[in-house]
Amino acid sequence: MPDSPLVPADWDLPDAFRRRLGRSAGRQRLMEHEGQLLIVAHDVPAFGEDRRRGILFWLDAAKTWHCSIDSSGQSGIDRLLERYAARLDELDVAENRAHTADEYLKVLESLAPVARAITNLYGVLQDARKSRPDVPELIDWRDQAYELTRTAELTYQYAKDALEVALVRRAEEQAVASRGMSVAAHRLNVLAALFFPLATLAAIFGTTLTDNWPWSQSPVPFLVFLFGGTIAGILLALFIGVQSSAPNHRKPS
Repeated sequence: MPDSPLVPADWDLPDAFRRRLGRSAGRQRLMEHEGQLLIVAHDVPAFGEDRRRGILFWLDAAKTWHCSIDSSGQSGIDRLLERYAARLDELDVAENRAHTADEYLKVLESLAPVARAITNLYGVLQDARKSRPDVPELIDWRDQAYELTRTAELTYQYAKDALEVALVRRAEEQAVASRGMSVAAHRLNVLAALFFPLATLAAIFGTTLTDNWPWSQSPVPFLVFLFGGTIAGILLALFIGVQSSAPNHRKPS
């Protein structure tokens, strides 16, 4: 079976570990064999990254740690935890600066895979601690991972709560804008109702009431036209106002 690309060429890794490694990292997990440990971890997920970048940490028979991405050995897990801590600090700052729903959504989208990864890493380190209680550094790594897990959970909850508040605020703003548009539309309808009778009479008779008709030489017909159209417009506007303010009654089914 060919070696997994995750395993460095200079590692004398037991076959029991090699057979359980594939082409990709897979889930974060712990492997044990004859007192040796192999921790399969994920590097800090980048925003929008679908495929996780695997890192192997191997505790050999001589109780020496090896890291697959560099020669840092034992300090490799320290550096990984530091990268998680730095990423969570960035997201915490982003959450504090966010004000709109879109900004909170972006924080949550970035935070979710990081929170999931550090939670799983904490579980792996806890299993490693139970398996090898004689390795003291596992205690510190497990405790650091737990603190990072709590930080991720709290930051995620804060962002989620803030998102809900932002959505409620946006809904209220939209409701206010909708009410304003409704009031404006009602006023426009009332204004149109006031002038509709006058416009109709003017369209039928003309504002000069036909120059060649006998009554066109007197101002009385024009005043009647103006007065009657105005009264009709007021009545129509009042009717529209009453209809708009009346509650909608539905027949029981």
